[in-house]
Amino acid sequence: MARRRHPHSIEHNILITATLCLLAAGAVMVFSASSARTLLSGQGDGTSFMVRYVMYGAIGFALMQVLARRGLEIVPRLTGPLLAASFVCLVLVKVPGFGVSVNGARRWLGAGPLVFQPSEIMKLALVLYAAKLLAERPQVLRRPQTLGPLGLVAGSAVLLIASQPDLGTALVICFTMAAMLVAAGMPIRWLMAATGAGSVLVFLYAMTAPYRRDRLMTFLDPWAHAGNEGFQSVQGQIAIGSGGLFGRGLGESLQKNLFLPEAHTDFILAIVGEELGVVGICGILFLYGLVAYAGLRVAKNARGTYAKLLAAGITSLFLSQAMLNVFTVLGLAPLTGVPLPFISYGSTNLIVLLLGMGVLLNVAAGGNVKLRVLPGPSAAERSVSADATGRKADVSGSRRDGSNDRDRRRRDSRARGAGAGSRRRAAG
Repeated sequence: MARRRHPHSIEHNILITATLCLLAAGAVMVFSASSARTLLSGQGDGTSFMVRYVMYGAIGFALMQVLARRGLEIVPRLTGPLLAASFVCLVLVKVPGFGVSVNGARRWLGAGPLVFQPSEIMKLALVLYAAKLLAERPQVLRRPQTLGPLGLVAGSAVLLIASQPDLGTALVICFTMAAMLVAAGMPIRWLMAATGAGSVLVFLYAMTAPYRRDRLMTFLDPWAHAGNEGFQSVQGQIAIGSGGLFGRGLGESLQKNLFLPEAHTDFILAIVGEELGVVGICGILFLYGLVAYAGLRVAKNARGTYAKLLAAGITSLFLSQAMLNVFTVLGLAPLTGVPLPFISYGSTNLIVLLLGMGVLLNVAAGGNVKLRVLPGPSAAERSVSADATGRKADVSGSRRDGSNDRDRRRRDSRARGAGAGSRRRAAG
């Protein structure tokens, strides 16, 4: 007799539908944005980036299905090895002879066409680690200093990634960690204090290098630097502005013809706006809105703290990266180099995001892991202190009782002695 499968929830169906739509849109837009560039530069027939996008997307989609259907118990077991491997790879990126440098940034490992970006893997590894830590030790949110383990691990990863340099991915990690802490119940006043301190640190970091300082100043008025630092931002705004409401038509972009740098990666949304107009951009944002709605509903309805934090963290990762890319292309944030999730070309980013979606689909299907809640230092200290106080109270109480008993015995003996003497005198 065939085993009946339970129907998936509406959130599960929304997530899988939105993901497939984003992947289809990504394949079309990667081909449209990269075909002219590869043809004009003599690098192929114009389909190379699209073919690789489809290949990496198929690998990621297969892994997504495995994670979505397998028991969620495997995720906590893989968290430690994945986090350790991510740190090792981030360190190797900085070692001469291992890291691959592109456009002045050393962010990749590998050789030839087989390269990957360790910072993308670290994003997912930190979400898994934070969810496991906060679920096992909920008492870490009682005092700010108890967040040391998470702050040390996430802070070390952010510093390694920012030194590549890759400030965009570092910001995505910070936004995601902040969202997970709020979901875990962190007081807002702590978050505001951490946000203020983090903003100051980011500003100081941006001012330490001339190119980062130029990017920050260019963001305030890109048209005043249209010939140098503001060139990419200005070309992106020209592409979106020339598309109007309905766009020039699919494949009819002019800015992708060697005008707009990184048209098929970081600034692919500008090509969407030029070819499909504001309607096309709104369609992409609507799909991200569906992911946000369904992901947060999954986090709300998940069984167990770990599953809730896992769903909230992965959803926040998608939204943080998407919003940072959108703000950058629209000129509302400095250039950060963050790809648009599921749309931009990028092998590691695409596969990692699909892995995250597989975990989210698993939670949406009812996946749950019961982690053992570990007693925190604060609870142990309070228990020891309470025991010591109780013992002191018992000892002091017994001492007081003993002295009272001795005093009472002395008084009683003196009273009994006086009574006997008086009776003898009366008798005599």
